[in-house]
Amino acid sequence: MSLLIAGSIATDHLMSFGGKFADSLVVDQLDKLSVSFLVDDLEIRRGGCAGNICFGLGQLGLRPVLVGAAGEDFGGYRSWLERHGVDCDSVRISEDKHTARFVCTTDTTMAQFASFYPGAMSEARLIELGPIAARVGEPTLVLVGPDDPEGMVRHTQECRQRGYAFVADPSQQLAFGEGEMIRELVDGAAYLFCNEYESHMIAQKTGWSPEEILSRVGTQVVTLGKDGVRVQSTTAETITVPAVPGVTAVEPTGVGDAFRSGFLAALEWGLAHERAAQVGCVLAAYVVERVGTQEYSFTHQQFVERVGAAYGDEAAADVRPHLLG
Repeated sequence: MSLLIAGSIATDHLMSFGGKFADSLVVDQLDKLSVSFLVDDLEIRRGGCAGNICFGLGQLGLRPVLVGAAGEDFGGYRSWLERHGVDCDSVRISEDKHTARFVCTTDTTMAQFASFYPGAMSEARLIELGPIAARVGEPTLVLVGPDDPEGMVRHTQECRQRGYAFVADPSQQLAFGEGEMIRELVDGAAYLFCNEYESHMIAQKTGWSPEEILSRVGTQVVTLGKDGVRVQSTTAETITVPAVPGVTAVEPTGVGDAFRSGFLAALEWGLAHERAAQVGCVLAAYVVERVGTQEYSFTHQQFVERVGAAYGDEAAADVRPHLLG
């Protein structure tokens, strides 16, 4: 049984602006927007939603299968992921396109301006899940994350056709996606991941009420930033898990991906949703304390101790056997 993580593979170009974007915006002149910000630094890091999620899962001792498309410049990144427990044998390598690029500037309030060049990611639509499952075994879950839109739809449809349980994680693609595409990506998912703003966008664009969205998925997991996460299900009471206390936020890019890694890892361990959300929040805390989405590290003992410090001894006791044997 395997976890298949389908989504973007990218290089992140991360910059920090020492002021507030809001101070340079004139609300009634946004149709003529033309601004430039002098940034303090530039960090070039490995990224992409699928790469980030796979890295997090690898840090927690799992061996996820990365499903996506990259360019011939992927060699160094591939080596990094494989050294951290990720199966990269199903990554499609483009013959004429570079690996995708994410360019993002963050101000002192954690507001962001970002752009994304898809590059080789556009070839994700050519990847079939069936041959991958034949190689690694029937998937326990297939996460369909932000990627080439046609690829996302194709992977979702194939999951339905083959009976694979899937996680809908459209996030960044919601901004331009039409209602028909979003309905296609969400309907029938075992889990739907989004943040609070995205949850409203899904409702608006699909025309479905929050109750109808929940009826069409098994469980909806809504991240709430500094307020933690809300887990809703049609078969259980709503759970709200607070964020890890005492965290000094440095850079938010990749925090949601890390949360997904922790949540999915806990599901693979057979833990309940509350524990899964707690594990996700702890892993997310490690990311927000660093610049870059894959620059954090910890021993498994340190991770268990941090779970205990944030959520109590019982939570640590539930996580310990899966990390420390």
